Amino acid sequence: MHRAKRHYKKILIYIFSLGFIGLGIITFWISTFKMPDLKSFEERSVSQSTKIYDRTGEILLFDLNQNLKRKVVPFDQISTYIKNAAIAIEDVGFYTHGGIEIKAIIRAVLTNLTGASYSQGGSTITQQVIKNSLLTSKKAVSRKLKEWFLAIKLEQVMTKNEILAIYLNESPYGGSIYGVEEAAQTFFGKKAASTTLAESAYLAAIPNAPTYYSPYGNNKDKLDARKNLVLDRMLENKLITDTEYQKAKKEIVVFQQKQANSIKAPHFVDFIRQYLENKYGDKSIREDGLKVITTLDYSLQAKAEETVKKYAFENKINFNAENAALVAIDPKNGQILTMVGSRDYFDKEIDGNFNVTLAHRQPGSTFKPFVYATAFNKGYTPETILFDLPTEFQTTCDPKGKPLGDTNPDDCYMPENYDSKYLGPITLREALAQSRNIPSIKLLYLAGIKDSLNTARNMGISSLGDANQYGLTLVLGGGEVSPLELTSAYGVFANAGIRNPYVSILKIENSKGEILEETSYNPERVLSEESANKISDILSDNVARIPAYGNNSPLYFADRPVAAKTGTTNDFRDVWIVGYTPNLVVGAWGGNNNNSPIDKKVAGMVIAPLWRAFMNEALPSFPKEYFSPPEPTSQEIKPVFRGVWQGYDYFTIDKISGKLATNLTPAETKKDVYIPNVHEILYWVDKNDPHGPVPENPGDDRQFSHWEYPVQQWLKTQYLPTPVKPTNYDDIHTVTRSPIINIITPGKNSMFDHNQKITIQVSYQSTYQISKLDFYVNNNYIGYSSVAPFLFSFTPSDINSINSQNTLKIVATDSIYNKSQSEVIFGVLE
Repeated sequence: MHRAKRHYKKILIYIFSLGFIGLGIITFWISTFKMPDLKSFEERSVSQSTKIYDRTGEILLFDLNQNLKRKVVPFDQISTYIKNAAIAIEDVGFYTHGGIEIKAIIRAVLTNLTGASYSQGGSTITQQVIKNSLLTSKKAVSRKLKEWFLAIKLEQVMTKNEILAIYLNESPYGGSIYGVEEAAQTFFGKKAASTTLAESAYLAAIPNAPTYYSPYGNNKDKLDARKNLVLDRMLENKLITDTEYQKAKKEIVVFQQKQANSIKAPHFVDFIRQYLENKYGDKSIREDGLKVITTLDYSLQAKAEETVKKYAFENKINFNAENAALVAIDPKNGQILTMVGSRDYFDKEIDGNFNVTLAHRQPGSTFKPFVYATAFNKGYTPETILFDLPTEFQTTCDPKGKPLGDTNPDDCYMPENYDSKYLGPITLREALAQSRNIPSIKLLYLAGIKDSLNTARNMGISSLGDANQYGLTLVLGGGEVSPLELTSAYGVFANAGIRNPYVSILKIENSKGEILEETSYNPERVLSEESANKISDILSDNVARIPAYGNNSPLYFADRPVAAKTGTTNDFRDVWIVGYTPNLVVGAWGGNNNNSPIDKKVAGMVIAPLWRAFMNEALPSFPKEYFSPPEPTSQEIKPVFRGVWQGYDYFTIDKISGKLATNLTPAETKKDVYIPNVHEILYWVDKNDPHGPVPENPGDDRQFSHWEYPVQQWLKTQYLPTPVKPTNYDDIHTVTRSPIINIITPGKNSMFDHNQKITIQVSYQSTYQISKLDFYVNNNYIGYSSVAPFLFSFTPSDINSINSQNTLKIVATDSIYNKSQSEVIFGVLE
């Protein structure tokens, strides 16, 4: 027992000794901390400021600290409101602690350990002065310890008011603006001593994240919320009265117009600055000399800014749409090439600094391709038939749109097309190309809201909610997306189903030339190549969209294929267009920042000309590339997927003889004749198994009766004669009536030199006139002749597949498409 006690006693002495030695080492280390000359608090180094460049690394878009604006004012020339606002939101115990707050430190440690979140951090105002003026921004335990002890040391040599004055004179307010005096002059046109309570609350709110909370950026609502939080804290801590609080909450603060400077591509620069601030911190981007090479193509950016400004002013006059925005992306790598967030960044009339390319708006019909792509994934085809007819989709209303039982009449949903016209049976190709609403809503039901949302999310639309938040209006743009993410998502169509998330930075270096960050690419297939090709094929099909846009619309390019889709919201508040080639995607938006409606004109009239003008400038810089064509639709699938709306009962005739086709009837003269049995697609297709059996009980689908009713009503207005099936068979496409072709030269087993010209001569007999001979060598097509006596020449060296022994095949076609062929073997000397 005594031995055990002595053993434990030795252990305790050992542990105590180690602790004492450790404490001594820490104490000695702390004693070596040196307090810099306090004059350093009045000087700020800007020689290592961050510079943002375009993709060339030569065109400077912005120097974050050029023309530094900072005016130091004495403590008594700063309003009490500003001082109290800063204390309330940053360090309510400022005047009572000795430099650090033990409770706040413990709370911050717990936050890091538990992942919880608190509205206040662990740094006092004194610590922030130390951190921003004396220490690096590197996150390390040693740096934090230095910060704590230097804060205590600073409090021993400076008064509280002196420390607070330094903090307020050093606070960053975005770009080159530092200190409350310069901020008050810039934002409100007044001295810091004269700011109102509400203005002071704004000044206290911004330094936490100057770019994010900028009054000139996209997060003004977040700034307003933080200003209100400051006021709440001031009232809570009795720094203002309730009367002052109520007055300040109601006060409307007007920020002065942001002044133009040497910044280039300002919306894009703000976008980059926000990223840098979030990742590296405000102090680092102000002082660490970062060199940021972005993806921006400034030559394209300049053209985009000029184009947007010109057409936005024209649209203001013609359509009451005073603003516009445009973004361009390379779909092969996701790089943002241009970003124009408004007609003019410095135009106060429209809050021009607000970046519309990042704002969330309803996309109108530009959302439709995601639904169509989802349907194509499930086996629907561009030739699939739906009926474009007035249709009631709310099943608690009858097919005529009248409410059943206690249903609210407003719940009935019978939407219209943009032109208030209805075209009857229509293919999906025509419906998408012409942006017909009724077929698109039906297709969303067939494809499924959940699956359509998943397709959109996989392609880059991250802002949409869960499926239960949306109804069938989703296909008409019922959700909200930003022009940037919508344009990026269309890049998947342009890139044949491969997604490259948008990127804005190529490389970041520090002042030593060390690479801190370099863009890496992670392409991912998120859509089948076939579905993507179908969408691109439809959206670039000028013939299919002619009924809606005309023969020579802004969407049509004669010299290269360009896919495009427009969109207009139902209330005419937003007009969109996104168009692309395989190597460029451009999205444009038009409307008003205050969300007021424009004149009732569709996007093709309002925003498409702007988009086309930019495409005319941009496309010559890109090589011509072509979309891969989709696979042809199989003739072995259900007729409704092949463009047949009359029904499934049919017979096939020869168009020339008018008689029943045989196995010798050429495909060119075959025609399927349908015996009318007209129904909507739900009669033929189970949406849960589209290519499965025809439903035994179509009425089991809750939408069937509502879709079928207008079809049957429409049929009553149509004249559909019942065809009579012939009894005789095609007798003009027979073996005896097919042409006979004989090859005269080259003769059988003839030999030729590799570079010798070979002339083909034939003799023939035919009931009907020969229209063409097609020539093949080793089954590779080499040309044709359509003029008697049908001579044709070739040189073996011009044919890649030539061998020592070769087969020449000639296929003869007569005027009614009867065919026959003849072959001969010939040799070529090696």
